[in-house]
Amino acid sequence: MSRPALVRYAGLAGSLLLAVAAWLGGAHRPWEPTITPGTIVTGKNGVVLPLAWLFGTALLIGAWWAGRRQVPSTRWAYVTAALWLAPFVAFLPLGSYDIYSYACQGWQQAAGLDPYAGGVHGLGCPWADAVAPTWRDSPAPYGPVFLLLAGLAAKLGGGHLAGTLAGLRIIALLGVALIAVCLPALARRGGVPPERAVFLVLACPLVPIHLVSGAHNDAVMVGFLLAGLTVAVIRRSLLSAVAVGVLLGLAIGVKATAVVVVPFAVLLVASYQTPGSAPRLRANGARIAALLAGVIGALLVVSLASGRGLGWITGLEGSGVSVQWTSPATAVGLTIGVFGVDAVPVTRAIGIVLLAVVLVVLWLRAWTRDPLRYAAYALAATVVLAPVFHPWYAVWALALLAPTVRRETRWLIIPCAVVAALCMPDGYNLALATRTQGAIAMTALLGYFGYKYGKAWHEAKNRHPVAARGVDPADRLPGREP
Repeated sequence: MSRPALVRYAGLAGSLLLAVAAWLGGAHRPWEPTITPGTIVTGKNGVVLPLAWLFGTALLIGAWWAGRRQVPSTRWAYVTAALWLAPFVAFLPLGSYDIYSYACQGWQQAAGLDPYAGGVHGLGCPWADAVAPTWRDSPAPYGPVFLLLAGLAAKLGGGHLAGTLAGLRIIALLGVALIAVCLPALARRGGVPPERAVFLVLACPLVPIHLVSGAHNDAVMVGFLLAGLTVAVIRRSLLSAVAVGVLLGLAIGVKATAVVVVPFAVLLVASYQTPGSAPRLRANGARIAALLAGVIGALLVVSLASGRGLGWITGLEGSGVSVQWTSPATAVGLTIGVFGVDAVPVTRAIGIVLLAVVLVVLWLRAWTRDPLRYAAYALAATVVLAPVFHPWYAVWALALLAPTVRRETRWLIIPCAVVAALCMPDGYNLALATRTQGAIAMTALLGYFGYKYGKAWHEAKNRHPVAARGVDPADRLPGREP
């Protein structure tokens, strides 16, 4: 059997095993953790469920890792990814109970209630017992675009939970399809082989486990985001700038974090097609204004259409309820907390300030480099420095880094592979079982990277001491700078 065939069918075997895990112990109603490290040790659920999850995850991650270097064609990448996604469509959600929160928020929206006014306990929902306790009293932290989509799923579901879940999964699949359509054009613009970009994104285990099976709304957000950037790089008319703005506005209307890409989109529409060409803001002022008008107009229209106005902005406050070491800023606070000091709010605030500084620096550098690639860096910085991190957030950065980073790098692959194994079938996050140990390990890792970066910067600064003191012009080689 050829290597591509071995990769394809090893990944498919992993998907089928994970489908078995979803059937036996996926997120179900009512909420009740069915598989945790404790239940595995005691054998409460037998051996089939944990073994199907363990070997399925290992096979899927291993096949993705092994196939990243030799992707025969774009068609092969699409077919392989589709085969890996298919087994997840018909079974219980894997890796999270969030889809039940979506269903309740959609039910509230369809019933004329305001999901931003309270949680499922306060406003009511016939399926409230399926929502994870953490989110039962929290208002919806999503934008009006997703409320409209979730409300549509609830209406089409006929008031039944199974129909609503099916609608939400279809919406997630459409988001993944939009991502799939956009990747080749972005890859060609970034100078990356399209087949590699398609495989790295669509075959990433996070996509079938969390975007398809878990039906996370990140699929829709990333889909709109990539669609807007794709229009920005292939069309240069005033009307296309409006379309870019509308698509980015719709992405923000799903999750507000998509706003970090807007400044880089401005540079894209204000620059020539060649990556790295300097933007011409004055000469392209009309296109920039059209883009911004599209963003604002889309948000205003969907806010009014949802009937909730701008209430979704206040709903964002509840998104920081989760406290896990998977967020580096939170991990540092938890590590300090070992010594009896509650430092999480402080370290999270520092992370936000640092993120703001990093985004500004990235935007300034994007002026003389490729804005598309720096938009990917901005998303990666947002994922790393945000107060909360869930495994599926890594797709935000991966979806734009894969078609823009020309040299394959392990720092892109390894984090996604690691976080893909964090969630057990019904959504129990292994980060909960390793709260203190994980926080200390994450803090140590940050210290290690800080040391390595500082050492590299110091060596680069002092590599040419003679040059640092100054070189006599007569000693310079022709055509070379010291």
